[in-house]
Amino acid sequence: MVSSNRPIPDDAARRGEALYEREIRARVEAQHHGRILALDSDTGDYEIADEVVAAVRGLRRRHPAVLPYIVRIGYPAVFTLGARLRAIPE
Repeated sequence: MVSSNRPIPDDAARRGEALYEREIRARVEAQHHGRILALDSDTGDYEIADEVVAAVRGLRRRHPAVLPYIVRIGYPAVFTLGARLRAIPE
């Protein structure tokens, strides 16, 4: 069996969400509402872009092995299926 230092996806997602809510959301929401944020939950580093692929690529330039937490700033989900995406009420 091969071992890895990479976090399991559920753990990375929980840590990413907590870090985003605790330290990042207030700094980025007004200026970048609706854009995509890719976050490295190990380092706290993040990249903001208009599309998921661009945000992840930007973050991976600095952290090649990152398992990013992805969020659409100001919304409860990154994507929707057949419905409108509504902003999170303040």
